[in-house]
Amino acid sequence: MNRFALSLSAAIARITESALGPYQSAVVRIGFSATWLLFLLRELPHRRELYGPDGPWSWDLAEQLIAGNGAFTALIWSDGRIWFENVYGLAVLSSVLLLLGWRTRTMSVLFMVGVLSLQNRSIFMGDGGDNVLHLMCVYLVFTRCGQVWSLDARRARREHEARARGERVVDRVGPALWIVLGLMLIAVTGAGRLLEGDPFIPALLWAVWLGLGVWWTVGRLARTDQPRILLDVIGNIVHNGALLVIMAEACLIYATAGWYKIQGTRWQDGTAVYYPLHLDYFSPWPALADALSSSATMVLLVTYGTVVVQVAFPFTLFNRRVKNVLLAAMMTEHAVIAVVLGLPFFSLAMIAADAVFLPTPFLRRVGGRVARACERLTAGRDGPAPVPEPRAPEGAEERHVGFTA
Repeated sequence: MNRFALSLSAAIARITESALGPYQSAVVRIGFSATWLLFLLRELPHRRELYGPDGPWSWDLAEQLIAGNGAFTALIWSDGRIWFENVYGLAVLSSVLLLLGWRTRTMSVLFMVGVLSLQNRSIFMGDGGDNVLHLMCVYLVFTRCGQVWSLDARRARREHEARARGERVVDRVGPALWIVLGLMLIAVTGAGRLLEGDPFIPALLWAVWLGLGVWWTVGRLARTDQPRILLDVIGNIVHNGALLVIMAEACLIYATAGWYKIQGTRWQDGTAVYYPLHLDYFSPWPALADALSSSATMVLLVTYGTVVVQVAFPFTLFNRRVKNVLLAAMMTEHAVIAVVLGLPFFSLAMIAADAVFLPTPFLRRVGGRVARACERLTAGRDGPAPVPEPRAPEGAEERHVGFTA
């Protein structure tokens, strides 16, 4: 009984005292923001036909559909071309800034607004990858995805070092950004736009905005550490819960896909992979598709292997070695799908979702190699590489990050 109580106490302490998976959440942030950014840039010449006033799905049809399903989209607030261009530009800008990790909490909210606004404006333009991105953009709002590999982490580290030297640190950008976005939120709510449809997204926008205000106020005015510690605990619990939901969502996607495949006769006889390879819509490289489908044994192995990996993956999470093998197999499969079937953004979205299961030592090694490569490039242009900055104590980034936390 005492051993159980100690284990339970240790688990509770671990969940409340730290935001788990900092590298995994950073990779998920980078992966999904990069996927959406690349998609927006690729479709930049066709943006008005896909989501704007020139599309076959007119503004009137979108208004009727949204009146029925209550989905959130800022593009329904006006059918003007200028408004559409502003929303599209906001989606691109928020994706870039979230990718870089600048004011990650605020940018994750704006990123969600951009994704939902465009996707819900023309719901028939999406595919499976868009559905994953649709869900994950909401989950990212609840995570502390800027703990590492972000401009926020670098700024927090420098602020911590400045405070250690006795210097005063004043953040003017955060409060200014909070005031501007707050005025916009008040104006939109006052105009009645946020009161239409499902109240979840409007409530989330207000909750995040008010939460950031409380966080800043406590950080500046609290005379003891207890209020800051309490906010840290709440933030850690929300982050860890959201990370668990992301993992569960990824497992649900694979389990559902795998069990549905088992029911199909083409998957049962081992020929399912052959057919998409010979559809013109999914054959950007016909010669490559013909080469892959020319071997009946290869088609059989890939078909059965896909089903086995998808069904088995959720059951391997408690065996690290088996999980890593299947994870590598799934990522490789998505990379092949991106090339052979011409579905790069679907594959990138799935790889980004899979990244939440990557082992921390592997991610740290990759991050270290990227950092050394950047230092060598910097040294080649500007002389000797700078001396690496000392890392702040664990948790310092989150305690002092202010409006980014």
